[in-house]
Amino acid sequence: MDDSRSSAASRTQRFYGLEWLRFLLGLYIVIFHTLHTYPSISDWSGYVTNVGFFSTSAFFVLSGFLLTHVYFGATGAMREPARSFWVKRFSNLYPLHIGSVLLAMAISSLVGYLAITDQDAGASIRFVLYDVNDGSSMASITHYMSNPELVLNILLNLTLLHAWNPFYLTFNPVTWSISTLFFFYLVFPWIAPRLLKIAALRRALAITNLVYLIPPLLVIALTDFGAPETGLLHRNPIIRLPEFVAGILLYALYRQRSREGRLLSPGQQALLLGGVAVAVVIGSWLLQHGAHAWYYLLHNGFFLPAQLALIYVVAHWPSPESHRVKRLATRLGGASLPLFVIFTRAERVLAGEPSLCLTSVSRCMDAAGPASLWAYPVFLAVTVVFCMLFQEWVVVRIRHWLQRRLLPLVKAESR
Repeated sequence: MDDSRSSAASRTQRFYGLEWLRFLLGLYIVIFHTLHTYPSISDWSGYVTNVGFFSTSAFFVLSGFLLTHVYFGATGAMREPARSFWVKRFSNLYPLHIGSVLLAMAISSLVGYLAITDQDAGASIRFVLYDVNDGSSMASITHYMSNPELVLNILLNLTLLHAWNPFYLTFNPVTWSISTLFFFYLVFPWIAPRLLKIAALRRALAITNLVYLIPPLLVIALTDFGAPETGLLHRNPIIRLPEFVAGILLYALYRQRSREGRLLSPGQQALLLGGVAVAVVIGSWLLQHGAHAWYYLLHNGFFLPAQLALIYVVAHWPSPESHRVKRLATRLGGASLPLFVIFTRAERVLAGEPSLCLTSVSRCMDAAGPASLWAYPVFLAVTVVFCMLFQEWVVVRIRHWLQRRLLPLVKAESR
């Protein structure tokens, strides 16, 4: 097969297994942020939820892998100019980010007004928690933004720069990952061609992992696990960049081994997946029972080999024959907007005396019942359906609208 046909075949290959993985990673992030709120399972829920950051890191690696496949394929040259790439990435991220932030701000204001639970009384768009991992009490890390802070953080969110705030997360906390991803997209056209020229890919992956471990080791050696160092490790785009770089290198390794006919056998895939499972179990135990330092090491580097192995194995899985299964995998891959706050408050109202809401909202809120773990699967199902519909009915339409207006401008400037 000549280079042009090889390139075309590479670009048309669709990693449907990775679409399913992306959906499951997003679903686990939702579980990570919500399951621990049920007191009845607090004895064991931490073992399930405390490695939630594994999903976020794996998602960054996966983004590097898939972007390199789509935009480079079998060649070392990017298939379109950097400016059009940035427009497409911006159009994909920005509607999701702004929509979720506005929804989160509205929900936060509504929850604070209704005050269904004791904790809800303090809900506000100004409410934040300082990002620390030193055992501080909730009272000591609680903060309400002043007017200048509020304006600054609104501007940071509008410009996709909010991940650079190392002190606290604002409005919709999970969207820091969108801000970090956007930075990765900005540097992708510059770093990807250079990384793809590396011959010793496994050595490059090992070096990338070692570089990624330097910041947490410095924090452990020199700080007391407070702010801003915890926030820097958590979401600073430069510190998290090795995960994205590792994804690019992983795709280069996959492409190289595919050309050589050296793909993993089913036995090798099972062995690697077993190693991933063992790493996650050990990591979860260390986070539950080990010293604070384990959080930083696992969050920033120790889990990276397991994340690489997971994505590498799933990339080997064949595409399903059913068109419906392919379509579902693609749709589920875009589901990523959690709705836990509004769901649990509605559940509490329904568990009390919802008929009172027709005559007295205050009495209806006072009569709210407890949240039930049995309703949790319903929440997950509602979240998935809502996210798919939001992605397809809102995000995709705005994305197309933005691209129709911005891409011609980019092409005109490049002439």
